[in-house]
Amino acid sequence: MAAARAIVTRPAREAAHWVHQLQGRGIRAEALPLIEIQAVADPALRARLAQARAQADRFRALMFVSPNAVQHFFGGQPLPAALRAALEGGGTRAWAPGPGTVRALLQAGVPAGAIDAPPADSPQFESEALWPMVAPRLRPGDRVLVVRGASSAHAAAVGGHGRPWLGQQLQAAGAEVEFVAAYARARPVLDAAGRRLAEAAAADGSIWLFSSSEALGHLQALLPGQSWRQARAVATHPRIATAAHAAGFGRVRQSRPCASEVAASIESFDHVD
Repeated sequence: MAAARAIVTRPAREAAHWVHQLQGRGIRAEALPLIEIQAVADPALRARLAQARAQADRFRALMFVSPNAVQHFFGGQPLPAALRAALEGGGTRAWAPGPGTVRALLQAGVPAGAIDAPPADSPQFESEALWPMVAPRLRPGDRVLVVRGASSAHAAAVGGHGRPWLGQQLQAAGAEVEFVAAYARARPVLDAAGRRLAEAAAADGSIWLFSSSEALGHLQALLPGQSWRQARAVATHPRIATAAHAAGFGRVRQSRPCASEVAASIESFDHVD
């Protein structure tokens, strides 16, 4: 019997990277992005983003929540001279919750020595894993900019939405925290081929890869009457695994969010189920 297909639900750019990684490990993988990444359109969001870009070198740290945060904050342009000098001189640090964001920072031209991130063997790549790496560097009064996304459910939030835990830790440490939305997350519109893929993958033994509860919620909204009792999923965080169980997925496994372990989790379905 052929190995099960993996359905990668990350945003398009990240999904393409993961499909390539999984295919390189012998996994049949297809992308079905369930979060659409857009440029911010709201005038207030755009004005705040432009201001944050212009003042980036004045912050003690810039926290980028994802590769998309990096890409949309810098907009594919070279680093401003003042920011590069601040990063190279140690006055400003760039924070990343995981290896994907580190790669995006390096591609944007951020010096490797200016990046703080969880270690490669961290159980999770998230704010909680990053915090012990950066907390010792902070001093009361330090300014930290959190660059994140704005979801359609929180479109009115000028600073975007997400990473509240990190903001709370920063404030408790005496830091001045500011938030900026560099991009917008939205529910995608599935074309006919995408809908056929999603409906088939609900029952044909495909294994869904979820790295976001938001993506899972979008899937439920896109196929509101679909049963997921026969569906299988790999979730890269306990909260996402809980959400997949609640959505009705018949089999759910949890994995660290690295390609080798995700591939092993996908393959384990065929060995055990």
